[in-house]
Formats: sequence, structure tokens, C-alpha cells
Amino acid sequence: MLSIFSDMIGKYMKIFMDNFSIFGESFDECLNHLQHVLEKCIKKKLVLSWEKSHFMVKEGVVLGHIVSERGLEVDRAKIDIISKMKPPNSVKQIRSFLDHAGYYKKFIQNFSKISKPLTILLFKDVPFNFDEKCFESFSKIKRLLT
Repeated sequence: MLSIFSDMIGKYMKIFMDNFSIFGESFDECLNHLQHVLEKCIKKKLVLSWEKSHFMVKEGVVLGHIVSERGLEVDRAKIDIISKMKPPNSVKQIRSFLDHAGYYKKFIQNFSKISKPLTILLFKDVPFNFDEKCFESFSKIKRLLT
């Protein structure tokens, strides 16, 4: 996909795996860019998923993030799931929490440092002991995301 749209990427198109976004300064400019992209899709016989397609929107959810003129933000629906999580009582639950929260680590300064007490519990041969440091880490991550 990168080679197909190489002349558009960075100028008015962003690609991540098999997803892409088209942008512009005005409605007319976006419409013009969309036309160029769709013409290239037709020419290269690319099939688009209409269920995943959203046209001419100012804000949308892309890969679990809200994308808008404000930039990249967390998707509140995903954060609500994290905020309702109870303190983990197993390695599996620690891993699940860190996987969910880690998806948004770019929004938490020093995420690795904050999550270290939890991460240590994932190491082989480390007994599961969800102590006060782990609880503080868990609570702080939740607080910083919400």
C-alpha cells in the first residue's frame, strides 16, 4: 500500500497497515484529495471496506484513538473499560491491564517507570504479590488515563 500511494503520503494521506486517513485544510481540498485517492484505488483495483469508511468527518476513531484537528486523543470508551478494572489478582489479569493501559502509554509520561512494579510480576519465577507498590502503580495509571 505504501508504494501505491507514495506520492500522497505525508502530503495529505497517512497510512497505518491497511488503514488510511486523508486530510486537508478545507472541505474542498479534502474532497479533491479524496478524489485522487479513490481514483488510484480504482486504477489499482483496491477494494475498500465500507463499514470502516468515514468520509468528510472532522473527528473519528482510528485504531482506538480519536483523531481530530486537536490531534490524537484517547478513545473515552476504551478508557472507561480500564477505569472500571478491579485490582488484578493474577498474572493473567496484570498482563491484561498492562496490555490495555499500555496501548495508551504515549499519553502517560514515564509509563514504564510507573508500571514497573506491575511489570516485575510478569517475570518468570517471581511470586505473585500484589503489594502496596503494585496497588499505587495500578491506581496511578488508571488516574492518569481518566
